[in-house]
Order: sequence, then structure tokens, then C-alpha cells
Amino acid sequence: MPKPIVVVGSINLDLVVGADRLPQPGETITGNSFATFHGGKGANQAVAAAKLGYPVAMVGNVGRDAFGSQLRNGLESAGVDTEHVRSVEGPSGIALITTGKQGENNIVVVPGANALLTPEMIQNASATLERAGILLAQLEIPLETVEYLAQFAEQHDIPLMLDPAPARELPATLVRRVSWITPNETEARVLLATSAENSTDHSDEALGRVADRFLDRGVNNVILRLGSRGCLIAQSVLPELRVPAFPVAAVDTTAAGDAFNAGFAVALMRGSEVSSSAVFASAVAAISVTRFGAQPSMPTADEVDSFLKANSAHITLTKRKSEGDSLDRVV
Repeated sequence: MPKPIVVVGSINLDLVVGADRLPQPGETITGNSFATFHGGKGANQAVAAAKLGYPVAMVGNVGRDAFGSQLRNGLESAGVDTEHVRSVEGPSGIALITTGKQGENNIVVVPGANALLTPEMIQNASATLERAGILLAQLEIPLETVEYLAQFAEQHDIPLMLDPAPARELPATLVRRVSWITPNETEARVLLATSAENSTDHSDEALGRVADRFLDRGVNNVILRLGSRGCLIAQSVLPELRVPAFPVAAVDTTAAGDAFNAGFAVALMRGSEVSSSAVFASAVAAISVTRFGAQPSMPTADEVDSFLKANSAHITLTKRKSEGDSLDRVV
């Protein structure tokens, strides 16, 4: 029996409006669609892993409202263990999402029950956490809870993958306890307090410097998620690895990062190397952005395998051994 993935994080209902474009501040525009989907970064990652056929448990909260039972049922229907999903007083978490016709989005999250996920609740789930092969967390729950989880992971020698979103400055003690940190470029700038003037430099050298700053802060492994430009992986003792994204027609990028993290964790737990895990994760994310909604967009393992076979020509990895070296083709 494989060690399960355990996700500690948010569970939301997504209220999604579609429009031709995103509104500017203060502007009212007319939308063309509305739908509700089960979401939340934590729940999205849990459902994604479960749909890929890997055992996964969720630790989180829903509210005692009409949304709470829907959200729990959605997790269970996907195959997620919800023993440690608690119902607490107050509303469930919600996310207000606007998507444009090119798949771009903006999101406002109201934490609700997610804000009540305390370290004590994590402690109550310790038996499940101790069995985990890897722990996945995000920042849509209280920071003190994430810090407690990181300490728990360190004490029990369990890898912790942190999706640092919504982005905020993080304590140094937390960062050093993270096995994998997976920011996008915007989140990386917030975490590193990088000036906006450098934000237009997307060269491999500039990205490498960003990744190195995370390594300098004690993180063992960094994945910079670059959207349609793929991702860059930096590890303390290995060459940097650049993995391109698969070319697809995106319609909704809402949960692409969650799909990637779940896919990467599943592949690692199945024994794949980091490079192969990143390719698998990129395929999971690529499929997800071609579908609407967060959890409904997550593919099955068979769908990912078929996608990889059909797109094998696009799998080209490159690596750089040190600063100033050119990126050498790997695959």
C-alpha cells in the first residue's frame, strides 16, 4: 500500500463569471456566463491527486451552511478521504472568479471556515499526517497553521510541498522547513521582495537568479511556475532544469497551479525522477486549462497518459550546470 498524499488547506466554492475580458478597476462590464464549481487550492490539489488514481486525504474545514455538505460530497465523490474535514460554525470559504476569453482570470477569496483551521486541528489529524508520503499545503489557511505543519513535517521527516499563494512574506523558519516551494513569478517577487523593475526580465539567467535566492534561504527544491512558458526547477546540488509547457488552447487557468502540484506529487510518490515528474505535472496542468472550473477540470491518469503519448514531440528538457552556462538539451 503506497503512502498517501495528505493535503492540508482550503476548501471553497468557486463563483465563476465569464466575460470577453477582465474589467479594469472601477469598470462595469457585461459577462456572458456564470457557474459554480467546487474549489479551494487545497481541495483542488486533493481532487487532482485522487482523480489521478493516487490515495489522498484532506485536512480542512467547511462551514455549517448549504455549501458545506456540497463541498464535502464533492471531495468524497472524487475519492478523497475526508475523515479530517470538519464542519465549523459560520460560512464555507468562497472564491469570486472572473475569467476572460483567453483563459486569464482574477480571483478574490473569502476564507470563511478555512480561517478557522487551527494548529490544534492539525494535531488531531497527526495519525493521518504521520502516514503521509508527502504533505501539500498552501496559504489560504492561517499562517500559524502552515508553520505548525512545517514543524510537524520536519520532526517526522515527511517532505512538505508549499504552494505560496496568496503570496505573502514568510518566516525564515518556515521557508527552511519546506522541501518544495512552487511559486509563480508574481508570488516569487512577493516572497523575495524583488523590485517591480526586474519583473520584465524573463530570461533563463534572471529566472535562475530568482531560484538561487530561494535556495540561499534554505529551501531544498524550487519550482518556478511560468504559466505558458513552462517551469524552472532548481535544487541545491543539481543543475537547473527547464521544462516547457505543452501548447494548448486555454479556456480557464483557474486551477492550473493546483493541477501541476498534485501531478508532480503523484509522480514523485510513484517513483518518477524529478524531470519526469515535472513533465507529467505539466501535462496535468495543460489538460486542466482546456476545461472550465477548478475540480471539474482535473484529468484522470488515463487522460494524462494519452495526452503525453500524443504530445511526446513537445517534451524537450534543458539544464544549466552553473551561472553563465548555456542551457543544454536533455531530452
